[in-house]
Amino acid sequence: MMRMEIALILVLLFVGFIYFSAGRRNTPLHKTFSALLIITPLHLAFDAATVYTVNHLETVPPVLNEILHRLFIGTMPIVVYLFYRYISILVEEETKKPVPFHLVAKIYLGLAELGAILLPVHYAVTEKGNYSDGIHISVCYISVAFYLFVCLWLLLKNRRQIDGKKKAAIGVALIIEGIVSVLQAINPTWLISGMGITLMTLAFYLTLENPDILRAELTEQKMSMLYLKSQVNPHFLYNTLDTIRIQAQLNGDKATADLLMRLSDFFRLSIKTDKQMTALENETELSDAYMELMCCRYPELEYNCDIDPDLGDALVPNFILQPIIENSLLHGLKNKGYRGEITVSAKMLNQNCIEIQIADTGSGFEQGVKNKIDEMLLHYDKHKTNIDSIGVLNVQKRIKLLCGKEFGLSYTENTEVGVTAHIRLPLVREEYK
Repeated sequence: MMRMEIALILVLLFVGFIYFSAGRRNTPLHKTFSALLIITPLHLAFDAATVYTVNHLETVPPVLNEILHRLFIGTMPIVVYLFYRYISILVEEETKKPVPFHLVAKIYLGLAELGAILLPVHYAVTEKGNYSDGIHISVCYISVAFYLFVCLWLLLKNRRQIDGKKKAAIGVALIIEGIVSVLQAINPTWLISGMGITLMTLAFYLTLENPDILRAELTEQKMSMLYLKSQVNPHFLYNTLDTIRIQAQLNGDKATADLLMRLSDFFRLSIKTDKQMTALENETELSDAYMELMCCRYPELEYNCDIDPDLGDALVPNFILQPIIENSLLHGLKNKGYRGEITVSAKMLNQNCIEIQIADTGSGFEQGVKNKIDEMLLHYDKHKTNIDSIGVLNVQKRIKLLCGKEFGLSYTENTEVGVTAHIRLPLVREEYK
């Protein structure tokens, strides 16, 4: 059994090395899985140690044996609690609703840890091998049963709202741990609890946390962003050049030169970097160039930009403002003959979060349109981009992928006229990795 435990530890250490070396986003889901990859090998190490000590009771000092068993029993509830936390976060992300068991799960974890520390340790000595027995080891069995039951309830209750791949990963993991736990209870001398924990971890890693899968998603979003840019350029270039031609006939060379300069600025800024993240001041410079040209083309159009100077170096996903501003023009101000105002502003919500707002004084949403947009943005991962939605949906997908699922794009209707787009992002200033 020692050999199996050592093999399982080596497997998890290898998975942890790949996982941590790939670089992760600072989200609750990845924090939880990271903690799982740290605690689980530690628990298996205590498991391996107790497998040895319980079968060498005559040579191992009783105090050392008891300490190792309490550490083994004490880390087991932490491991299954982290599995519960991981699954509950997945469910919350899929359903957009809070899970009601967090307080109960934490209280039980505290009670289980007290039991691991205070309850007496007993051992069963048999011809087939020795094993931990009695009320102390029941902490493990009850902990596994409690958290597995809660996770199963979450899965069944929300099965229609959870993505198929995630639902399958959770289901397989619960079945594996359930089978191993039953076999361990029937045959205590088998000492295979570590196998179930390892297989659960691998199930989540291979299906949901594999770096190659996340890199493929990033590549898909990057290609979508490049496609978006390619859609903007031809039509925009034609209309702008036509504006410049008319302006050249009516004005002198200076005005023409100014327009050409802003047009050049726009294209230079839009293609100058292929990084996923850029400084907010770069994004606003791009939107300024775009709107200066639009205001020249539509003289009754006004544009204001009110960005907190302290947020200029905040990192944001590349090319997220211009598509939203263009939506305000095409779907809000077009029906009013491009008469109105677009305002871009940014502010800190707290020390870790900022919000960018793009407000317009356009005609607002037509009946039923806002509900469709809200549904699309809420379930962004279940929608494919099309010509009508590529700007909004692309921005939402890239924010979720690059910044975390707690951030993103949403819309509200203004009190008087028009709508406001809200882009909520983490406040990150250091170099993005």
